[in-house]
Amino acid sequence: MPRMLDVSNDVRAEIGDEEADRLLAGDNAPGNYDCTSCRGPGNSDRERTSTVLFIGEETAVLAFAHAACIPSQVVPVSEEQLQGAVRSITGEDPVPSAAPQGPLAPPLDPPAPSGPGHATLGVTCGLVLVADDLRPALVVEPGGPITRPGATGPGDDFLPLLIEQGFLPVTDMATLPAVNTGWSVLVAMGRLHAILQPGVLGGPQTAWWQAHQPLAVTEGWRTAASKTRTVLVYAAPAGSVGHQPREDLMRQALEKAVAEGTLVAASMPLAGT
Repeated sequence: MPRMLDVSNDVRAEIGDEEADRLLAGDNAPGNYDCTSCRGPGNSDRERTSTVLFIGEETAVLAFAHAACIPSQVVPVSEEQLQGAVRSITGEDPVPSAAPQGPLAPPLDPPAPSGPGHATLGVTCGLVLVADDLRPALVVEPGGPITRPGATGPGDDFLPLLIEQGFLPVTDMATLPAVNTGWSVLVAMGRLHAILQPGVLGGPQTAWWQAHQPLAVTEGWRTAASKTRTVLVYAAPAGSVGHQPREDLMRQALEKAVAEGTLVAASMPLAGT
């Protein structure tokens, strides 16, 4: 009996049409599984299930997740993390995959929604107090000025470009940012993988920022994200916030950016946990 599997075009391209068709027909697909995102039990006979392909430098592992937790997609991870995860589950080393593999994303992949500049984006995780509730947040700041494609003069178009994509200026850190439809934050296997933006012409989401190596988040951050299913994403031009070692210092830097009118933000649903 065909199972309720979702196989994205990216996953199909990696595993091949033949294997994808076998999965959709019910071959090589599990009935019961542990969701690779929330770790809860799932059943591909009774609920929509995503195929998630984790790809290392030499190894690829196909996993399954509740479609409500995470869409079907390809997730680049380091070879060490991938083999460690497999050993923790099976007690065995994974077999290197013969599936075609593209290059991993470069460190802190820089493209922004409208294609500005080529400065590296830095991302900091932290908890932010909003309306007497600790909220999981990401602070995004480029390493240098971001300019529009074709721009020749000096300047920084980072904030205008984000505002065009649905981010809104922050005037009060005590107010929750508005939801930016079509965007989400991808957390899988307990680590931050990417900030996803809407696809072109209604296509699947693509990575606006993607970690070269998935970033660890604190237990408190992960718990808050699982509770609210929402992540607050703040963004500021280069040099506005900086990488702060403590959350109280990050809050002070964000408040300073608000006062200077250099902070935008959006609420995004959590994909995974």
